[in-house]
Amino acid sequence: MEKKTESYDVVIIGGGAASLTAGIYCGRAKLKTLIIEKTLVGGLATYTNEIENYPGFPDGTTGLGLMDLFHKQAKKFGVDFKLTDVKKVSLEGDIKRVETFRNVYEAKAVIIGSGGKPRLTGAKNEEKFLYDKGISFCATCDAAANTGKTVMVIGSGDAAIEEGMFLTKFADKVIVSVMHDYGNMDCNEIAKAQALSSPKMEFLWNTVVECFEGEERLDTVVLKNVKTGENLPVKVDSCFLFIGYLPNTELFQGILTMNRGGYLITNERMETNLPGVYGVGDVRDKFLKQVATAVGDGAVAGYGAEKYLSECEIFEKQVLNEGNPSLVYIYNGIDAHSRELLPAFKELEETRKDMRVSCIDIYKSDGIAKRLGVHHSPCALWIKGSKIQGKIEGEITPDQIKNMCRES
Repeated sequence: MEKKTESYDVVIIGGGAASLTAGIYCGRAKLKTLIIEKTLVGGLATYTNEIENYPGFPDGTTGLGLMDLFHKQAKKFGVDFKLTDVKKVSLEGDIKRVETFRNVYEAKAVIIGSGGKPRLTGAKNEEKFLYDKGISFCATCDAAANTGKTVMVIGSGDAAIEEGMFLTKFADKVIVSVMHDYGNMDCNEIAKAQALSSPKMEFLWNTVVECFEGEERLDTVVLKNVKTGENLPVKVDSCFLFIGYLPNTELFQGILTMNRGGYLITNERMETNLPGVYGVGDVRDKFLKQVATAVGDGAVAGYGAEKYLSECEIFEKQVLNEGNPSLVYIYNGIDAHSRELLPAFKELEETRKDMRVSCIDIYKSDGIAKRLGVHHSPCALWIKGSKIQGKIEGEITPDQIKNMCRES
């Protein structure tokens, strides 16, 4: 079957909070933008009953309600949505390709917000109680809903113990299932000491989850002692799983730089190792995975994609001048020496009609400089036939510039 090809300015993979925010920024910038989401627009946040730590909602909100607002705002700015699964990507080069079962979407910029999924125990009935039916993965999101209740935490790593300690501020009792022997935990020693001394925390050692039980909602976690094989039913109001997180980055293996856990490595601009490709939200290697931080990621990437596309156009039409002679001056606007040379380039622009003169300030963005292989300013380049013919860096004088143009 021949796939239909469609062109966009920006294609965003994933439809969570980070992706929706990036879409809002791109759509508002009048970029033709597509968001591809394989399941539910809004991502994992839609499964959270109460969100009380997102700014602007003093009475709290639901994850589904908040993501619905994000969705409506993105659509307001003309963002297209496709509910389908991405099968293949080609992210190298100026034109990137994102393939689904029926279509190929081409774009100059791609933002990856494919998120991830919490690692599950694999115990019986687990799927039945996920998210709003008793099994949760975010203490910060759901702690308040468990005020005065009994909850269980599965795991003993830093995340499990720190989140468990946070839960003690709300729950009456936090029962921690640890698969190791008494006193042996995977968290740091400080967290371990605090947890063991907490009057609200109870530890069940050498245990793993055998099954989850309940009617409409979880009410019992059956633990199995790994040494004796004995089953121990424990009555709880909720159970929090903190046994790891799996990013959805299988598609990008061998293409984008990742850490050992499979999370995308980006810089503070959300840029990956490939130009025009950004990573946002839970798919990134980052300190805190929350809706609020995802929004920040999306805003940065959306803004970055807009600048990248703008620089692409400037680079092709102005800097390379479509193969015609071009004099390019790379400077930093906050550097006094760099600014002193601007009149010399202005004079050449007025007197030399046989070439195009471009002055590029890298103070806010060094994208064009990177494309030219320039890492220090000031720098002057003579370009002809879309290739660099001459280059001067450092202590540049007006006479050097004139001589370079004359000799070239």
